[in-house]
Amino acid sequence: MSDGTPADLFFDAAIGLLQRVRDEEAGAITAAGTLLADTVAAGGRLFAFGAGHSSLAAQDVVYRAGGLALMNLLAVPGVVGVDVTPATLGSALERVDGLASAVLETSPLRAGDALVIISLSGRNALPVEMALTARSLGVKVIGVTSVAYASETTSRHSSGTFLKDHCDVVLDSKIAVGDAELTLDTIPAPFAPASTVVTSALMQAVMATTAATLADRGVEPPLLRSGNVDGGHEWNGRVMTEYGDRIFYRH
Repeated sequence: MSDGTPADLFFDAAIGLLQRVRDEEAGAITAAGTLLADTVAAGGRLFAFGAGHSSLAAQDVVYRAGGLALMNLLAVPGVVGVDVTPATLGSALERVDGLASAVLETSPLRAGDALVIISLSGRNALPVEMALTARSLGVKVIGVTSVAYASETTSRHSSGTFLKDHCDVVLDSKIAVGDAELTLDTIPAPFAPASTVVTSALMQAVMATTAATLADRGVEPPLLRSGNVDGGHEWNGRVMTEYGDRIFYRH
C-alpha cells in the first residue's frame, strides 16, 4: 500500500471504481434504466433482491425519498441481512437449491415484471436459480455483479453458471474477487470493502435513468419525497394511492 492514510487510500480506491463503472458501464446503465422504464410504462411491477450485504443496495432503492415508489424488495427470509442469528445462516441459505424457486412461487412476481438481482460473486445457487426461474416466468432480469468472479471462481449452482449468464442486462461493479481494497504489511488479510459504495451508486444511476426516461416519454415518474419536508407525506400519499396496486411494501 502506497503513501497516504488508510482513509485516503480507501476513498481513492472507491472513487477509482466509481469512475470505472461510470465510464465502462454507461451503456448497461442506460439499458437497465430503459428496461425498468419500459416495465413501468407497460403496467409492470419492479422488484429488487440481494442476499447478505448485497441486500443493502437493494434496500437502498425501496421506499426511498427521491426514489421510485414502484421498487419493491423481494425478501428471502434469513438472507436479507445480518439480523439473522447466527449470521452465518444467511451465507448457508444462499447455497440451498430450491430456495429461490420456492420464494418466487409465493411472491407477487408475474410475467411482465422486472427484477434486479444483486450478487457480488453471482456464484451461489440462490441468485443463479432466482434469475433462471424469474426469466422462465416471463420476468425481465437485471443482474448487478462482479463479472471477475466468473473467471476466477467456480459456480456453486448445479448448472455451473453464474448470475451474469441469466440476465437481460448485466451491470458489472468491477469489484475485485474478495471485496477488499487495501493491504498493509502489518495486517494479515486484505481489508476495506467497497462493493456497497459502488453497487449502491450503480443502482441509483439506474433509478435516475429510469425516472428521466419516463419523463422523456411524457410519463411522470412515480417518485417519493422526503417525509421531512413540508408536503412530503401528502405527496407520497397521492403517489401511493395512484400506484397502490404495484406497491407491496405497505398494507
